[in-house]
Amino acid sequence: MKKEGQVRIPSGCAISAVISKSGERMSGGSIIESMIPMHDRSNGLGGGFAAYGIYPEHREFYALHLFYDDDARRHDCETYLKERFEIVDAEPIPTRTMREITDEPLIWRYFVFPRRSALRALQIDDREYVVRVVTHVNSSVEGAYVFSCGKNMGVFKAVGFPEDVGRFYRLEEYEAYSWTAHGRYPTNTPGWWGGAHPFSLLDYSIVHNGEISSYDANRRFIEMFGYKCTLKTDTEVITYILDYLLRRQGLTLTEAASVIAAPFWDTISRKPEEERRTLTYLRTVYSSLLVTGPFSIILGFEGGIMALNDRLKLRSMVVGEYGDRVYVASEEAAIRKMEPDAENIWAPAGGEPVIVRVREGKF
Repeated sequence: MKKEGQVRIPSGCAISAVISKSGERMSGGSIIESMIPMHDRSNGLGGGFAAYGIYPEHREFYALHLFYDDDARRHDCETYLKERFEIVDAEPIPTRTMREITDEPLIWRYFVFPRRSALRALQIDDREYVVRVVTHVNSSVEGAYVFSCGKNMGVFKAVGFPEDVGRFYRLEEYEAYSWTAHGRYPTNTPGWWGGAHPFSLLDYSIVHNGEISSYDANRRFIEMFGYKCTLKTDTEVITYILDYLLRRQGLTLTEAASVIAAPFWDTISRKPEEERRTLTYLRTVYSSLLVTGPFSIILGFEGGIMALNDRLKLRSMVVGEYGDRVYVASEEAAIRKMEPDAENIWAPAGGEPVIVRVREGKF
């Protein structure tokens, strides 16, 4: 008979998040603790965190977090970056030596801003410029991978259990108004540093529990618009879909949720006329971006989070509150670990987005 821990967990992977609506910055220690009761949802092949508001002294600059295979690759990539950005600071990301985390790449961060001359020549804004540079590095620069590139936020991930990854990156020393976390149980894709969650582009970050059966259709559509899926996992495509819908198409969060977790046609037919027209338009125009298969995701973005289940709610996700803070996790036990007195614990319906924003001017 197989023992506990030797059996595949088809609903595996753990997600967790906390956000302060007042913009109060919180230590990363609490989000690390939230992953401990969900330890068996992971298998040690990936863990990670996204934190918002952690670089106030560099808030006007893009924070690039990179993995390198070795110093030669770092030198080559830095030469490329210096030709395209003004680099105001560069340093290794602080970590601690732990026996649980092995085969570490070189891990560096850079605070940068695009060269004005390049923006004028290309006639694009700085966000699109950063996306193009990051896409090129991740698809064409051997031995280098940009795993975070937003302003005043950062992703920290590795191969390992999430609670070990958090300690490895010394996240208890950071303070953020919003944290998300992920523990990985890969079923169809390899466990490697770049394949750990969160996946990030600009200030958008995604943690995901589930499997995307529509991945090939989603990938083929999104790659028509310059995105490249190179990281050997299906979750990557959700990040690009949301960047495309929110930044490039200008949809609202609710509208984007109605694309990737679109209501069934018979549900749409029962809606009031104006809502029915909107949902019909979204399902028709963006039909290739419907994400099918079981999933629960948390999207982090500047000033907020959005939690969303697939429309059949095939993965668990619960929400809780305490004071000005909102908590989201795969299990209530994770919320109780962060806040034992959490109130209003509830499970969102399938396809129902839970959107929480920091009050304007507080982040």
